[in-house]
Amino acid sequence: MNEASDLYTQALAWLGKEATRPVEARDPVNVPMIRRWCEAIGEENPIYVDAEAAAAQGFPAPVCPPAMLEVWTMARFRHTGRAVEDSIPVLTLFDEAGYTGVVATNIEQEYDRYLLEGDRVSYTAIVDEVSPEKRTGLGIGHFVTIRYEFADQNGAPVGRMLFRVLKFKPKLAQPATAPAALDAPKHPRPAITHDNAHYWEGISRRELLIQKCSSCGHLRHPPGPGCPKCRSLDWVAVKASGRGTLYSFVTVHQPRIPGLQYPLPVLLVELEEGVRLIANGLDLPPEDIAIGMPLRLDWVEVEPGYVLPAFRPDAGEG
Repeated sequence: MNEASDLYTQALAWLGKEATRPVEARDPVNVPMIRRWCEAIGEENPIYVDAEAAAAQGFPAPVCPPAMLEVWTMARFRHTGRAVEDSIPVLTLFDEAGYTGVVATNIEQEYDRYLLEGDRVSYTAIVDEVSPEKRTGLGIGHFVTIRYEFADQNGAPVGRMLFRVLKFKPKLAQPATAPAALDAPKHPRPAITHDNAHYWEGISRRELLIQKCSSCGHLRHPPGPGCPKCRSLDWVAVKASGRGTLYSFVTVHQPRIPGLQYPLPVLLVELEEGVRLIANGLDLPPEDIAIGMPLRLDWVEVEPGYVLPAFRPDAGEG
């Protein structure tokens, strides 16, 4: 206990201090990278890649999707892990104390303005919060929150981000806990908002609903307040057929979240209506998954009264 208290005291000493060195993007905001990002997530707003479309909205150049704020300053990819110059000392402190597991838990971003083609982004990072030791579904650990302040090439603020991670001890390093002392884990629940409430209400009725623009007929998913094609705010919900093909996938092995079964196939399904959505796979051993395979919708009651959509291989019956 004294050792744990001493570690927490050392970590608290980092509050308000720079979490890492200031970082400047290696490349300016550029359309090729924006285009690849938009293609990957299905974003079709033309102001992000087309100068004329951006000009029609009053911008002097193509603009960057706000959610790409952090992309420009990400550390370069290394097979051997984070370089020394990119390390975050407060997290290294936990590594050295045996809290070698790490998982991002949540992220919050705020935007001051659109980034324009040619802007060069930089950031400073400050340790914002360190929690006392917590017992979580992944094990005992500490939540560490880093606050990032982003600026352009002139030093003007363009946005900020709170990034929280859990530094935890791997299972074998954790003290044993009597099973009776822990509540049975529940399946994670979605964040329901004004924009997506209709979608989850449909799921509860075992209906997969897609938004359709009332003005131009464009289908879109995930749910949103406005049409990315014509900007109309009017829409109706249409029921999907439930058939599609596998566009991409990942098989999750670690970290393991209580309430889910592993290995867990997470699918990016292209519905026959033309939109894509993410769902878990059923009856899909990792060795049998193949891009382009036909899939059909099914429903899984993960808890009494709580169902979720999932996709299994479509053998063509029906």
